[in-house]
Amino acid sequence: MERTVLITGATRGIGRELAKQLTELGFRVFATGRDVELLESLKAEAGCLGAVADLSDPEQVVGLYAQAKKVLGTVDVLVNNAGLNHIKAPVVEIGLDDWELQYAVNLRAPFLLSREALRDMAERKRGHILNVISTIAKTSSPNYSIYTTMKYGLMGFTQCLIKEARETNVKVTAVYPGGTDTDFRPEVRPEYLRAESAAKMIVHCITAPDDVVVHDLTYRPLVESNF
Repeated sequence: MERTVLITGATRGIGRELAKQLTELGFRVFATGRDVELLESLKAEAGCLGAVADLSDPEQVVGLYAQAKKVLGTVDVLVNNAGLNHIKAPVVEIGLDDWELQYAVNLRAPFLLSREALRDMAERKRGHILNVISTIAKTSSPNYSIYTTMKYGLMGFTQCLIKEARETNVKVTAVYPGGTDTDFRPEVRPEYLRAESAAKMIVHCITAPDDVVVHDLTYRPLVESNF
């Protein structure tokens, strides 16, 4: 049976590779991102569906799930992959606007999408929600307080979601990738995970047997030691 998936943050890095890999496996993919040109190139390359959305706008976030459901017919899998780390600064230099922007994208958006997905999936007693967090939620670093706080928050939310969703037979997975060589960071890090490798690990969770759920997936490049 053909399965469907909604992926946020799908125009770059891990999300883009995930959209390509799942499409190749026969999934109908609805991809979203902020960049129109990148999204159109992904749709042409992978043969997936999709629409541009600004996840800092809560109305667009809720509307996104409804749009994906309308286009796909049903959403079997939700992957909250979008993330934002636009500023690295000491606490004393952080502005409220920066804090609230990362809250909107990194925590509020996945909460809203998870809520919409669980309401929908619970009725069908079937579905899978995956929240891509980061291994930064399992450590701490100076100048990363905004991003770390939001990822800690998403980790806590996901742990609660796991327990609520299992009552309705819905799978939930918290994904913690380590350092990955994508344009999420300005410097090139060839010793880090390749985006396609990081995506493949998520595919393993999505394609696990029906009677198996991976609640926590933590993986890192071999060179990483900050844990």
